[in-house]
Amino acid sequence: MKILVCVTSVPDTTAKISFTDGDTKFNKAGVTYITGPYDDYALSRAVELKEQHGGTVTVLNVGEADAEPVIRKCLAIGADDAIRVNCEATDSYFVATQIANIAAQEKYDLILMGRESIDFNSGVVHGLVAELLGIPSLSPVMKLDIEGSTAKITREIEGGKENLEASLPLVLGCQEPIAEWKIPNMRGIMTARTKPLKVIEPVGEGLTSTDKYELPAPKGACKMILAENAEELITLLKTEAKVL
Repeated sequence: MKILVCVTSVPDTTAKISFTDGDTKFNKAGVTYITGPYDDYALSRAVELKEQHGGTVTVLNVGEADAEPVIRKCLAIGADDAIRVNCEATDSYFVATQIANIAAQEKYDLILMGRESIDFNSGVVHGLVAELLGIPSLSPVMKLDIEGSTAKITREIEGGKENLEASLPLVLGCQEPIAEWKIPNMRGIMTARTKPLKVIEPVGEGLTSTDKYELPAPKGACKMILAENAEELITLLKTEAKVL
């Protein structure tokens, strides 16, 4: 079974965010990058499936050279090889186009990725990839088992869970508790250095550009209103919050 795992390189959630060049570019200085947390789940499950059924796991990242430490970590966890599309991930459709282009050539049985990245949170790339390839897509997947050419899936839905079966090939957006995160061991770190990482150029161009970044407005002061002062609360909601 050939599995493709698409991973993002995203700022650590504790990173302090700022912008440069007149707020037109993200300031990468001093920012620690990590594998997207949902992508970690996808990769961990892919490695487990490879151990159960045999086959290969390829990691794919659409990003610039500074993403390679994140990619090497994925190789240390258990992926067999990696591909980096050498470009900035400008928008979801552009990223999906790069993934679909590679997947169409390599004919993967299963394409896994996180349900969303934690920087843009669009949650649409898996659906776009599936549409471009003409195969089904499901998300967010909480449980995944493979029996022959059939995937048995549990996904989260409004107010509960849904159990499904679908034939491979598939594109799946993953989330916890599909697998437990794996931590690279020393042997994995050493072998990752010699595993192949192929760098290719992108196809096409992104559809969007950035005019300016802005940080969210700082949080205002919190006013505490006693429960018996309902009229005061209503007045503030009308005059200050302007939500009534």
